[in-house]
Amino acid sequence: MSKFFEDFKKFAFKGNVIDMAVGVVIGSAFGKIVTSIVNDLIMPIFGAITAGAQFSSLKLVLSPAVLNEAGEVVKAEAAITYGNLIQNVVDFLLIAFSIFVFVRFVNKVSEKMKKEEAAPAPEEPKGPTQEELLAEIRDLLKAQK
Repeated sequence: MSKFFEDFKKFAFKGNVIDMAVGVVIGSAFGKIVTSIVNDLIMPIFGAITAGAQFSSLKLVLSPAVLNEAGEVVKAEAAITYGNLIQNVVDFLLIAFSIFVFVRFVNKVSEKMKKEEAAPAPEEPKGPTQEELLAEIRDLLKAQK
């Protein structure tokens, strides 16, 4: 059993697993933001274009609900709610597009940084060689005598 926990510890605390976990948490939060944008901004615009229809309420009723004399539901309605499908597809497309734009931006920034790192540093002015310095010292000593 000890070997199992050692193997699990090696797996769980590898850098890639932790990075992936952080990505999943950030991705789920990002998904909530995009879902809110879709539900609160985009879908009402589509609803206005389609004469006030809300996509989440669009459905194809297969059999209507059956009510008794008191107005209570005896048999629930059977319906295909294709409006939810439309809304989920729009959610997915916006999330996928947003992630694409973000990844593309990160890739361009990292490429730019790599190019800057790979660019040769400007050459410093070359100083005299060791032989030239020794010759200069020799000439100065000769001049002093």
